[in-house]
Amino acid sequence: MKNCPVSGLPIIERANWKTVHSGNHYTSHIRKIGDDILLSYYETDQDITAEYMDKSLFQTVLEESGLTGKPVYMLRDLSHVTDVSYIYKKNLTQLIYHIKPTFHAIIFFNVTSEFQTIAEMFASMLPETTKVLIVNNYADAIHAVLALKAGERIEDEYEDEEDELFAGLKKDFLAATARIGWLNMLNQQVNLPQEDNFLFPFFKAISSLQQDLLEKERITARNTREKEQEFQLKLSEKNILLNAQLEMNNKLKSMFDRERSMLKSRIAAHDLELTRISNALADKTAALKKLQEMIGDLSIAEQEKKKLLEQSEKLATKDLADQKLTEKLTATDSEFLTRLHQEHPILNQRDLRICLLIKLNYDTREIAKSIGISTRGLESIRYRMHKKMKLGKHQSIKNYLINFSLA
Repeated sequence: MKNCPVSGLPIIERANWKTVHSGNHYTSHIRKIGDDILLSYYETDQDITAEYMDKSLFQTVLEESGLTGKPVYMLRDLSHVTDVSYIYKKNLTQLIYHIKPTFHAIIFFNVTSEFQTIAEMFASMLPETTKVLIVNNYADAIHAVLALKAGERIEDEYEDEEDELFAGLKKDFLAATARIGWLNMLNQQVNLPQEDNFLFPFFKAISSLQQDLLEKERITARNTREKEQEFQLKLSEKNILLNAQLEMNNKLKSMFDRERSMLKSRIAAHDLELTRISNALADKTAALKKLQEMIGDLSIAEQEKKKLLEQSEKLATKDLADQKLTEKLTATDSEFLTRLHQEHPILNQRDLRICLLIKLNYDTREIAKSIGISTRGLESIRYRMHKKMKLGKHQSIKNYLINFSLA
């Protein structure tokens, strides 16, 4: 076990009482000296900026040393430390004001000239119950602890009252700067010296800076609220539009479902009618065949018999054509009619039937007979259908329907 070369007190250090900061090229260490003295230092071979206060390391040392909740003396060796990060300052003040370990005293030593002001700022932030000293070296730090343990009072020495007043004002100024910069305490009043004091402009400047930062925060907060309100308004408008679109889509879907259902019902009714007509035509064709057989058996002149057979053959051929026109719709035909009606809802049932027959390559005469109108009447209907479907002047209905069925 090592012993302190100044006090002779035992020194305890453990392998886990350190934190390696590889990116910043230093390692934080804490040692325990005697019963209640903790020494914090940085192992490095170059000047460094301390990145953060090792709160977890400090708590680990307290717990493993049995010092949690007990007052300690904290020695801080600041060799090679030229600056600390903003996060370090925040963590340090949190350690003092949030975790609140009890310090008999905090003593800085080996303070570089670059870090002197920051050390003084930190000292100005600590509670009056904690003694803060800045000494030259390790030996001075240990002697200061031993003196405090012995009950000695260590007071700052001043040449005169003016020097003491200046020291007090400097401490107030550094404390105000630290409160504003480290803790963002913008509502804390800055105590101004008398206006005839030569330090008054500096305090006035820091007070003005505090008010400016406070106003800046208020403006930022107001702008943030306005942005949030604007965002909420836009979000509400988008939700309204989305709900309206969904409602319209639901209505269109319902309308489409109704139309599809109606078309299916109509197609089913037409199928029944076509089946009935097809059966009637089949019966008629069978009767004509029977009639032809009976004519063939008649004992009449061959010339008359030939005329009767030719006439009956014409009737049978016509019936077969009519039967072909009234065959039951296939699934493909039904799908074609449904899509066509969706694309051109202005077409009526007769128009749709004509379109199907045109697509199936029936000629004008066959289609006209199928729906019971003249050829000229069908041509008039096709002319109106051409306009209903808004086809080009030189675009034929037949080509359009064939291409539509393939799409």
